[in-house]
Amino acid sequence: MNNVLQVEYTPDKLATRIADMWVMWDSARNTWKGDKQELRNYLFATSTRSTSNAQLPWKNSSVTPKLTQIRDNLHANYMAALFPNENWFYWESTDKNQQVYKKRSAIINYMKQKLKASNFQLLISRLVYDYIDFGNVFVTHDYMRDVVGTTVRYVGPKAYRLDPHDVVMNPIADEFNNAPVVRRMLKSVGDFLHDIETKPALGYDKSVVKKVMEFRRELRDDAEMRKSANLSIDGFGSIDEYLNSDMVELLEFWGNIYDPDTQKLYKNQIITVVDRMYVIRMKENENWIGGKPMYHCGWRLRPENLWAQGPLDQLVGLQYRIDHLENLKADVFDLIAYPVIKVKGNTVEEFEYSPGEMVFCGDEGDIDFLRPDATALQADIQINELMNRMEELAGAPKQAMGIRTPGEKTKYEVQSLENAAGRIFQSKVSWFERNILEPLLNGMLADAISNFEGIERIRSVDEDFGTEIFVEVTKDDLMANGKLYPMGARHFAEQARFIQELTQTMSVVQALPTVAAHISGKAVAKALEENMGWGNYNIVRDNVSIMEQAETQRLINQAAEDIQTEAAVSPEGPPMPEEGGME
Repeated sequence: MNNVLQVEYTPDKLATRIADMWVMWDSARNTWKGDKQELRNYLFATSTRSTSNAQLPWKNSSVTPKLTQIRDNLHANYMAALFPNENWFYWESTDKNQQVYKKRSAIINYMKQKLKASNFQLLISRLVYDYIDFGNVFVTHDYMRDVVGTTVRYVGPKAYRLDPHDVVMNPIADEFNNAPVVRRMLKSVGDFLHDIETKPALGYDKSVVKKVMEFRRELRDDAEMRKSANLSIDGFGSIDEYLNSDMVELLEFWGNIYDPDTQKLYKNQIITVVDRMYVIRMKENENWIGGKPMYHCGWRLRPENLWAQGPLDQLVGLQYRIDHLENLKADVFDLIAYPVIKVKGNTVEEFEYSPGEMVFCGDEGDIDFLRPDATALQADIQINELMNRMEELAGAPKQAMGIRTPGEKTKYEVQSLENAAGRIFQSKVSWFERNILEPLLNGMLADAISNFEGIERIRSVDEDFGTEIFVEVTKDDLMANGKLYPMGARHFAEQARFIQELTQTMSVVQALPTVAAHISGKAVAKALEENMGWGNYNIVRDNVSIMEQAETQRLINQAAEDIQTEAAVSPEGPPMPEEGGME
């Protein structure tokens, strides 16, 4: 299954083995990296001169950014599906007790506040771009204390994107959670030393760090020593460039290790190697939820290979053809407008090619134009067909772009077609939700519980009155048997279908009074509030329509009484008493 690294469990052996693993697994994906670079060239090209189309001898070099448009379309729709409203995740308990409701409210409100403060949706936006561009997403999390003096800028769990180029793994492992993984980090010497001083939880061995810094200083000062040193760092042409850059390379291993000498299995280990020679950390991963706090998701899974394929990978060739046809058509049009001139004989005088120019030829001289076949100008039909095919192959339904398919349809037929056309899209966004958002949210909550100190004031909204309140949350409030579940993609897919079915059902119920007597109006109103996103507007309240009608009627009655009172009073003042009425 290739899920365990077999090596002698000593610092020297581990440093060499982990460095070799990085080189071996990174070299094995050179084809993948080349394909991704070609895709990136097309995504951000302003001319075909910077793409593989540059090898064609065309004069025109326009690029039609169809791949870029599909990328933006997928990203916009993925984000809309993942975060349809503010309540895009919920907490589900696995036991029953009286404190479940209070804990559920505390957990959800705590996570909402921390996700908003840490710009979580901005991070997910970058991960969605990785999902589209690379077909592989890597993310991790940690507990952050960002305090400057007495100012607390942020304290809580925080998620971090991992560049797919900086992560290698055993590609033939059965699944990512069990696969050995090596993560590469480049840090400046200052940041590296700052982390050692300010983050004791990392567990770096300071004595080894001191040895690393002394070796680097000696290596920088001794030219002969640099020549004999077997040190090759990715991205740097030589040892001199690496040392002069003041950068430190860290290789971080996560996984299981088997020592054949002692016949002992070390599970869930974290090992950090500096400069591919020194081990500054060897310890067991102490993550609460077990496993490594690192998650991976692939767009299109490959058999027997953890490196997945992206939605745009197979469309690069079609993009090549679109640019090829577009520039070919433009070149043909140029040749028709400015054709090649064929001069026959030696008796043709020199002339300037321009409108109205007169050319004198002898008896055996002649001038003619060589115009290409104008059939190439009909390439627009092929280009449009290729563009439509690319949309479908990427799993982006036409309806998402506001393009209506041919034929007359009723309102519900259109809705049914949209749901059917978007099944690939819904499947991919739900897969991302299940493999990235769900474990990431629960991992961040576990980090918050394990590092929580004191009391925090969390914003909450009273569900009965809709008022904003602040409640105090303790570590005990966050500790409960349950799990966080994102529901954005499910909500996005089910919302339209539910509204459609509810509308059809209620029209039938109104025609059957005996059935209507058993339908709860309050429950229907609550369902509409949830599916239509009315929660922030306080539209649905118990019997609010009756109370508002009563209030309106009271105002009408009061206004009528005021009018009668005003009519009974003379404009000149109160009526005069009759004669003899007063002595």
